[in-house]
Amino acid sequence: MIIINVKDGESLDKALKRFKKKFEKTGVLRELRSRQAFEKKSVTRRHVVKHAIYKQSMNLETGA
Repeated sequence: MIIINVKDGESLDKALKRFKKKFEKTGVLRELRSRQAFEKKSVTRRHVVKHAIYKQSMNLETGA
């Protein structure tokens, strides 16, 4: 359970923003989406490799 203490004089928008940031850091939503459909390990590995290749190509473009 996430607890956010609202300080005196703090706007509700600011407190809500802090809550959203804390909630996103926990990774609950990401975990929920990943559990909705089963993905084989080979498919997951393929996605990881594709992402790594993409990141490496982006680094080479900015470095050159």
